[in-house]
Amino acid sequence: MPESVLLRVLRGSSDANIRFSDLRTLLLRMGFEERIKGSHHIFTREDVDEILNLQPRDSLAKPYQVKQVRKILVQYKLAEEAE
Repeated sequence: MPESVLLRVLRGSSDANIRFSDLRTLLLRMGFEERIKGSHHIFTREDVDEILNLQPRDSLAKPYQVKQVRKILVQYKLAEEAE
C-alpha cells in the first residue's frame, strides 16, 4: 500500500486530497465489507459499531468523510493493526 494512504488519513493534513479509490482500498484491506447502493459505498466491520457511508466527489473522497474514517481508525485502534 502506498504510504501512505493510511498515514495521510491519520495525519489529517490532506483530507481534501485523498482519492476515493485509495480510501476504499484501505478500508477493504482493513477487513471492512462493502455494499454499494447507487453512489453510496457502505462499509461495515463486525467489531466496529459505526457504519461508514462514503460517496465519491469526482475521484476524491469528501474531506468530512475522511475525517469520519480517521475517527473510526483511531477509536477502534485499527491503525496499529494495519502496521
